[in-house]
Amino acid sequence: MLTIQTKTLSIVINQDQPQLSKEQKAFNALIKKIEKKRTRLAAWQEIIPTYQQKYARDLAPLIKTSQDIEIELVHCLDRTSDKKGLTSTERHMIDDLISELAGRLAAERDDENLKNIYNKYNDSDFDAEKAAAVEGMKSMFEDILGVDLGDDFDMSSPEELMKRAETHLHEQETQNQADRQEHEERRAKRKKTAKQIAKESQQLAEEQQTNQSIRELYRKLASALHPDREPDPQERDRKTALMQRINQAYDEKNLLLLLELQLELEHFDQATINNITAGRLKHYNKILKEQLNELDHEIFHTEDMFKTQFGISPFTRLSPSTIMRSLATDIANVQHTIRELKDDLLVFQDIKKVKSWLKDMRQRQKMDNFDCPF
Repeated sequence: MLTIQTKTLSIVINQDQPQLSKEQKAFNALIKKIEKKRTRLAAWQEIIPTYQQKYARDLAPLIKTSQDIEIELVHCLDRTSDKKGLTSTERHMIDDLISELAGRLAAERDDENLKNIYNKYNDSDFDAEKAAAVEGMKSMFEDILGVDLGDDFDMSSPEELMKRAETHLHEQETQNQADRQEHEERRAKRKKTAKQIAKESQQLAEEQQTNQSIRELYRKLASALHPDREPDPQERDRKTALMQRINQAYDEKNLLLLLELQLELEHFDQATINNITAGRLKHYNKILKEQLNELDHEIFHTEDMFKTQFGISPFTRLSPSTIMRSLATDIANVQHTIRELKDDLLVFQDIKKVKSWLKDMRQRQKMDNFDCPF
């Protein structure tokens, strides 16, 4: 998607035209919406590489450090659980902490030592529980998708399950498209009513007029700018660059960009824009609506891929203008967590400090339960 600085493209009121028609208003509204979407998409495309670099440079190492300290904390808790001087309540708290931390970290790191510690405090098998969870996900996907995902894959791998589900979805959609095409072909072979023939003829005529509208714009620009006709080398380079933009706009059926290029190159003026015929505007508006839908889809895909890459909930609302601030907050939070975890490790040098630490934790848990009774 090309982003260029151009003159404003819109139909304006003047003495000869005191008010805009319905099609003219629709044209202006579509232009504004497309401009807004193009700006948002360009903002995403600009900010994502910056976010990726800062995440990899600043946040990812902090997350690893935090996990490393948490793993050390698990081992400290494991060694402490058998020490004398702890009450049954305190031992129970330690067991719960080990179970929660070891289970989460084992899933994140696939660490056999952590799995063994988890099994020790849960009287169960981590891998068996994970496989059961994947089996549950498999059954859920099969129910939702109405397909059999099969058993010939690693049942301990949620990633493999998701890949298999996506493959089935793609195959299902491909089959659905083939079925729809076959259905349309069968319908086409049937004898059509006069009304159907008239409707199809109208649709074909509109499509031809739409393509003709774009083709006319392209030909005018290409005729005026074709670099092969330019003797001056510098001007030829400029026209070559412009032709690349024009060709891309034509290939993408990007009507707005073709119109903007015409305005930018002063191939028409405001009066020409104001006097676009109602019939031509109707075709232009149809193309612009399709372009707007394509932009919506591209923005959705860009945001969805970004959320997937960084483990962000698909329901979280994001904005290109705020994600760097959110990343800075995440970095500060992990730094704070690391400081707290380092302080926690110092506690295990003295059983009395451990008991005091557990007491403070129990008080915090009570306060959390009081604040969030549900």
